[in-house]
Amino acid sequence: MEHDAVGILSGIPLSMSRRTFLRCSAFTVLAAAAGFVPRGATGLTPVTTPFSLGVASGEPTHDSVVLWTRLALDPMNGGGMPSTPIEVNWRVATDEHMGNVIKQGATVALPENGHSVHVRVNGLAPDRWYWYQFESGSEISTVGRTRTFPAPGSFSRPLRFVFVSCQHWEEGFFTAWKHLADEDIDFVIHLGDYIYEHDGPSVRVRHHVSMSESATLDDYRNRHAQYRSDPHLQAAHARFPFIVTWDDHEVEDNYAGEISKKNRDADPSNDVSPADFRVRRARAYKAYFEHMPLDPRLFWSDANARMFRCFDWGRLARFCVLDTRQFRSNQPCGGTKDWLAPAGDDLVIPCGEELDASSTMTGAAQEKWLFDELKNSPARWNVIAQQVMMAAADFGPGVAHFDPQFKGVQIRNVDAWDGYVAARSRLLGFFQEEGIRNPVVISGDIHSSWVADLKTDFNDPASPVVGTEFVGPSISSLFPGAFVPIVEAALSDPANAHIRFFEGTLHGYVRCLVTPELWRSDYRVVDTVMLPTATVRTLKSFVLNDKRPGSLVL
Repeated sequence: MEHDAVGILSGIPLSMSRRTFLRCSAFTVLAAAAGFVPRGATGLTPVTTPFSLGVASGEPTHDSVVLWTRLALDPMNGGGMPSTPIEVNWRVATDEHMGNVIKQGATVALPENGHSVHVRVNGLAPDRWYWYQFESGSEISTVGRTRTFPAPGSFSRPLRFVFVSCQHWEEGFFTAWKHLADEDIDFVIHLGDYIYEHDGPSVRVRHHVSMSESATLDDYRNRHAQYRSDPHLQAAHARFPFIVTWDDHEVEDNYAGEISKKNRDADPSNDVSPADFRVRRARAYKAYFEHMPLDPRLFWSDANARMFRCFDWGRLARFCVLDTRQFRSNQPCGGTKDWLAPAGDDLVIPCGEELDASSTMTGAAQEKWLFDELKNSPARWNVIAQQVMMAAADFGPGVAHFDPQFKGVQIRNVDAWDGYVAARSRLLGFFQEEGIRNPVVISGDIHSSWVADLKTDFNDPASPVVGTEFVGPSISSLFPGAFVPIVEAALSDPANAHIRFFEGTLHGYVRCLVTPELWRSDYRVVDTVMLPTATVRTLKSFVLNDKRPGSLVL
């Protein structure tokens, strides 16, 4: 193995020779099996290439990237690979035809890691495109494209990136990924809900292979493999490096730390112990890692991972990526304190627990890390890439518009930062106290588009605006249609005056252009996810000016 690359080698001696590697090659094994064909219990036809799930790259720095693939001959039935280590060669070139190879090496796809491959390639030049490819036996992957970030301290050309979230397989086609792959951008940020562990509505455009909720390692692996089989998603991964983080559906809807959502409803028979939930979460985390272009060093065990980290685009922008699931406190106002039916969902009438100063969205260590990264940032724009909506939103006035008995009653989404008011106040207060330059929060989770001013006190109309939040639409996951008029009615109330924009029926992504002087967010949407042929258009654009908090609608 070349010394400037890091791969997953646990369980394989570093001194293992190439000849020994080749003896373990999957295709040596398959040839010896003389006609072995993996047969899936699902009845799906196994594929003929081990690179059926495509290629991807991620974790870009100014001089390195992580390359990813996973060997799978029967991807939605456990992978269909022999239970032996398999050698995989990789190479990086400066041209799309792979003519000028500048880095190459070998790594091992281990059965205990689902035959996934993660290779960090170091020693690359800053701010340039590269192409890469994998090979095992006589099989060769498609060519992927990736790039490095600008050198530290540099003010480079304008930055273009896209952020996305929430792609439920059953609720819509991934047409937005098709259009995203054609964009002229530098990288993609995925803010979570890459898979959905549960089934969708009764009317579905396509079906999960397994109709049961994911719980075992094989369940999660097969679910990831099915999502990865989408050609449009594969094309986007092959064209751009990704920065990823998870939300809840990679494990279980609305989980909090080591607490299952099932512990928050009114039925005590549904309780799941933290120990049992940790086992399920570990399986889900492992499957997530096996399918993402993540640095192996982020995962120190199946049950724990450091997903919070920062990426610097020279001095132009610092991106701090958060993990708002693994370390958060339990959602407030659950169980018998959830006075708003149905019990156990996101929306509650505040009970006072949401104001608890000890509650946390990030955990103390991550919060301190974030404050340090922001305080010491040299960047013109400081971006917090995270999962759930940060701005306050009171849905009570909207509900009262249609049902007067709720007049004067607040209704909050406590799965979002409205359930962790003190933690949010600490962060937004820190923006103001430390004079953090141009804070921009990008979020997903709620399957709808929002733009909001971030204020140190959302209850005080005179409170200063200290940043802006852009909440992107989902790739395909549906927002409840019946709730759209309720939200629209709620936003006419003065309590929600800081929310500048909402749209709840369209799907897509947000494309951002960043220069030293301005930030532009274009909401790119498809008109339907029910058909695979939908076209894309820009629904709305917003511009932020350097040193001027707030958003201007174009």
